Amino acid sequence: MDSIIVQGGVELRGQIHVAGAKNACLALMPATLLSDEPLTLTNAPRLSDIRTMTLLLESLGAEVRSMQDGRVLAMSSHDLTSHRADYEIVRRMRASNLVLGPLLARAGHAVVSLPGGCAIGARPMDIHIHGLESLGATIELKDGYLHAAAPKGLKGAQIQLRFASVGATENIVMAAALARGTTVITNAAREPEIVDLVRCLRAMGAQIEGEGTSRIEIQGVDRLHGATHSVIPDRIELGTYMIAPAIAGGEIEVIGGTMDLLPAFCDKLQEAGIEIEPIERGVRVRRGSGRPRAVNVRTEVFPGFPTDLQAQMMALMCTADGTSVLEETIFENRFMHAPELVRMGANIEVHGGTATVHGVERLKGAPVMATDLRASVSLILAGLGAEGETVVNRVYHLDRGYERVEEKLGACGARIERVRAE
Repeated sequence: MDSIIVQGGVELRGQIHVAGAKNACLALMPATLLSDEPLTLTNAPRLSDIRTMTLLLESLGAEVRSMQDGRVLAMSSHDLTSHRADYEIVRRMRASNLVLGPLLARAGHAVVSLPGGCAIGARPMDIHIHGLESLGATIELKDGYLHAAAPKGLKGAQIQLRFASVGATENIVMAAALARGTTVITNAAREPEIVDLVRCLRAMGAQIEGEGTSRIEIQGVDRLHGATHSVIPDRIELGTYMIAPAIAGGEIEVIGGTMDLLPAFCDKLQEAGIEIEPIERGVRVRRGSGRPRAVNVRTEVFPGFPTDLQAQMMALMCTADGTSVLEETIFENRFMHAPELVRMGANIEVHGGTATVHGVERLKGAPVMATDLRASVSLILAGLGAEGETVVNRVYHLDRGYERVEEKLGACGARIERVRAE
C-alpha cells in the first residue's frame, strides 16, 4: 500500500485550488437514474469514490463518459439493464445507497446491498427506509440486501426525519421528485450538498422548494429531462487546506471556496487566532507568530462544525496553547486518529465521544497508520508542523476524498512525497 512521507518544519506559501465536492458529486451522479435523457456534471473531482460510483451506475446499465481529464462526467440512463446494486461494489463506499431512491422512483423496484465505507460508525439505513416506506415502498432486508418495491409507484407524504441525515434527505428528495403528489420533509438536512442536488434536479424539471432549510417541499412530476450542472466546491477540502498553514505556519490562498460554506469552522479558526480573509477568488489563511489558542469544538449538522473536519481540527489543537475539548456527536468511533497523534507526541485523552487535547509545544515525526479518510489527512497535516519525518501508512483512504494532496501541498513548499507500493 502507498505511503505519504512528510518532512515537517516548513512554512507554506502559495495557492491551492479546491476541487469539486466529493459528497455533492456522489449524490448528483445517481440522479441520472431518474431520467432517460443525458445528465452532464462539470467540475467533477477526480477521486476513487467517483470511479466506484461510475462502476455502480454502469452495472445498472447507465453510460458514464469521463471527459476533460475527469472534470466532466457525461451520463445517460436511457436503458437500465439491472436494478441490483451488488455487494462487491457497494461495500467500497457508503454513498452507494443513493441509487435506492432513484431506482425505486424510476423502475418501481430495487435490490441494494447494505453499504460500506470508512469504519467510523454504524450509520444505519433506518432513516432512509422510513422515508421511502412513507412514500409507499415496501422494503425487506434479506441476506444483506434491501429488497424494495413500489409496483404502483410512489406517492407523496409528510415525512419527519428523526435525525437530519444528509444521505436520507438526498434519497428521499430524489424518490419524491417522481412521486405522485406533494412530499414534505421536515427536519431535513441543510448542507450545501443538499442545495446543490436540488438545484440540479430543478434544472432537470423537478419542482422542489426549501433547500437549505429544515423543510423541503417536493411536488412530484411525471418525468425529468436532461441537464448540465456544475458541482459545487468541496467544503471539506477547503477546510482541510485552511488548516494546513495554521499548523505549519505561513500563508495560503485557497482558490474556489467561500467562507459561507463553513461558517462554524471559520469561526473556530478565528477564535484560535488564525487570520482568515475572503478574497476575490477564494479565502486567504495566515497564522501569525506564536501557537494557536486552544478552542472547544462540538460537531453538529450544518451549519454547525462538520464532523468531516473534526480530525483535522484535532491535529491543529495538538500544538495549541492550552487545553481543548472536542465532542463528536455525529458518528461514534471517530477518534481512531487520536492514538496515532499520540505516537507523534500529542497529549490526548479519549472518553466515549469526547476527546481532551492538552496542547504541546511541538509534535515529533513518527510512523503512523491511517484508519479512515479524514484521519489520513489529519496525520499528514500534523506531519507538516512536526519535527522530523512522518510516514503515514495505508493512505488508500486518502484517494477516496483528496485529489493529489501531495502535489497541492508540495506546490506551496511542503516537503511531501508519495511512496508507491511495489
